Amino acid sequence: MNNKPSYSLFKNASYALSGLVHAIKTETSFKIELFIALIFFPLVYFLPFEFSYKLVLVITYFMIMIAELLNSAIENVVDLVTTDIHPLAKASKDIASTAVLFSVILHLICWAMIICHSL
Repeated sequence: MNNKPSYSLFKNASYALSGLVHAIKTETSFKIELFIALIFFPLVYFLPFEFSYKLVLVITYFMIMIAELLNSAIENVVDLVTTDIHPLAKASKDIASTAVLFSVILHLICWAMIICHSL
């Protein structure tokens, strides 16, 4: 059985927007990251860094938000499959959280390297 709807650009875009709205409504961490992005992106624009450095900072911050969305998706699927406490369910959620942590560490490393290079 194929559970995949036929491709339509507008329909697929509506699925993505629906996912974004759901994440904003239900995921506290994503809401915080999105709020920070609304402040962070204009701030980066006005910083006295080269364009390529600004681009790295924006891309790595987007990676944090992407990792957070994937983490939330994995957590939702695990919760759908089982409500029991199971070692594999815990491992799946912990590994997804580690991806978010690594994206944050990458972003902070980029900040540190850019600041050190710009001094």
